[in-house]
Amino acid sequence: MSDLTIGYAAMLEQFHPTDIVDYSVLAEQHGFSGVMAADHFQPWVPAQGQSAFVWNVLSALGERTVGDIGPGVTAPTFRWHPAMVAQASATLAAMYPGRHWLGLGSGEALNEHITGQYWPEAPERINRMFEAIDIIKKLFNASLAGKDVKHQGQFYKMESTRLWTMPEVPPEILVATAGPVTAKRAGKHADGLITVGAPLEKIEMLFGRFAAGAREVGRDPETMPKVLQIHMSWAPTDEEALANAMDQWPNGGMKFPKADIRSPFEFEQIAKLVRPEDFEGRMVISSDPDEHRAHIQKFVDLGFDRIYLHNVGRNQKEWIEVFGREVLPKLKR
Repeated sequence: MSDLTIGYAAMLEQFHPTDIVDYSVLAEQHGFSGVMAADHFQPWVPAQGQSAFVWNVLSALGERTVGDIGPGVTAPTFRWHPAMVAQASATLAAMYPGRHWLGLGSGEALNEHITGQYWPEAPERINRMFEAIDIIKKLFNASLAGKDVKHQGQFYKMESTRLWTMPEVPPEILVATAGPVTAKRAGKHADGLITVGAPLEKIEMLFGRFAAGAREVGRDPETMPKVLQIHMSWAPTDEEALANAMDQWPNGGMKFPKADIRSPFEFEQIAKLVRPEDFEGRMVISSDPDEHRAHIQKFVDLGFDRIYLHNVGRNQKEWIEVFGREVLPKLKR
């Protein structure tokens, strides 16, 4: 069983990229292990106000920090051809050996519709993601062997090529999943899984499906990373914590799938319907660091290896300092 690490979830849809880098450096100084950087083309709601290019920011983080870095998550399927994601990831891993992991997901219309393609339903989006993973793995493996590779599939073509800049060890591929079918396929085809805070019974189910998929192809799921992102709202008072959630992260209180919504302004209109009670059971909103610690510890006990924390308010510096002092040291494997 690997050691537990607690990283910083950097929301590029909320902060200017230079601020993200500064917060990530500060987080590392206060005990956070690395950075999961969000890949968005647009923010969820206009109040968040940013959406920087994740690969530029990851490179800057590589220069300014020493911990792990990866996109949480990028979709290698609509804005991108999978070969371009493979090249971006291989380059980052070559520049910062042993630090970069590649987090992949099936995408959201908010970010992916911009190229004007047909936006399919979830099963096709998932199939596209796994075909993209196949291409990325082919490129990593062939390039390390000094060979060209090509691909002809249901959704993608790639003519004979290789990646000319490669790390000695390809980055691990982590797949974002919230459903049983994707979790099982991730166990077969990826190196680990990423999910977000959810009821413990649901996550236990995802772990079980992931493990079943891994065992079907002769892999040991106990050696494969299980990664979690947790959203929370901490502030010096409960009232401030709630106000931050309502303003900056109303999507956390939206109890429906969000992958088909195309505009931050549509989210803004839906956000008017969000009430404080809608966050219950979905996100801890509290001024008490120990309440947050107890919530995080439940996921540690469940078996996560790496957890990335996102405080939804704009009070990042204060939160990093408080959690670095009062929460991180008390989390135990």
